[in-house]
Amino acid sequence: MFVIGGFLLKAKLIFLALTLLWPAHVQAVGHQRAQVPTEPPIELRIWYPSSAELSRGSEIMLGQAVAIDGPVEGDSLPLIVISHGHDSSMDAHAHTGLALAEAGYVAVALTHPGDNHENRLTRAADWLVSRPADVSATLDYMVSGWPQADVIDAERIGVYGFSMGGYTALAAAGALIDIELAAQYCRDVPGELTCAPSALDDVDPVELAPRLIAVVGDPRIAAISAAAPGYGYAFDQDALSNVSVPVQIWSGAQDMLVPHASNGAILAANLPTLPDVHVVEGADHAAFSIVCPDSIRQYDRHFWNLYCVDAEGFDRGVFHQQLHHELVEFFNSAMPP
Repeated sequence: MFVIGGFLLKAKLIFLALTLLWPAHVQAVGHQRAQVPTEPPIELRIWYPSSAELSRGSEIMLGQAVAIDGPVEGDSLPLIVISHGHDSSMDAHAHTGLALAEAGYVAVALTHPGDNHENRLTRAADWLVSRPADVSATLDYMVSGWPQADVIDAERIGVYGFSMGGYTALAAAGALIDIELAAQYCRDVPGELTCAPSALDDVDPVELAPRLIAVVGDPRIAAISAAAPGYGYAFDQDALSNVSVPVQIWSGAQDMLVPHASNGAILAANLPTLPDVHVVEGADHAAFSIVCPDSIRQYDRHFWNLYCVDAEGFDRGVFHQQLHHELVEFFNSAMPP
């Protein structure tokens, strides 16, 4: 619908040559692939501090220099769950996972079953419920099922979500979307992309309400950050009244898909406590996703044009340095040791 698709893994081949340049002994961020044993399973990427040497050759992942399955360094580490947007995957924010691990966090990105670039089986009535449930299932795994779970400080858990992942972060923190409010907004402003025909046509507010109440608000979550949060217009003060944790909001000033005025700004005005709000000049919706390597341009020109091209004068790489710095500062402040 309106979110970045999955990162093209073909691109990793371009980066293999970089391994020849790595020093013999370099401290690295560790990385693992894992699976939450749900049905269907939830695929995970996990980044964490490590003192292991960088992995080489075919083990390089998304162009990142990481220590595949290296041991975790440290203890009482804070944990951040990363939720991707609709029709996307855990790969779309690998840059953020790496940056958080470099700052001393364990970061886990999940691929939402039934709402990703390879599997779009669920309807909105389903993924509005399944997404926050996926976050809770991921937390269950990370604090009790992950072999290194003992390094995690269960009192310092946050969520970072992009676009529909922003909705997911809010729901996981206790926000309860108002479908009737969303329907009324879309009747008044049918041009908003998230109001596209049939987007919410299958959603019965009466049927949905008890299912949502059962999954929203995981008490383990201590703070959330929502980037370009979808359906912001569907949350009034009542819908947000149970969000008691610190909230950070990011919007692109040039985002025409999820505009700040009808999403991030409405959330900021209706949250019980004042959030940390960033409106990024020159940024559009794609600006929050991974920096695309030049190899994408030759492999998939359509993908490149849709998701990799920023407005003239906007440097996504420089912006991500700011984004990651502010994310770390926010979570450090919201979840002190």
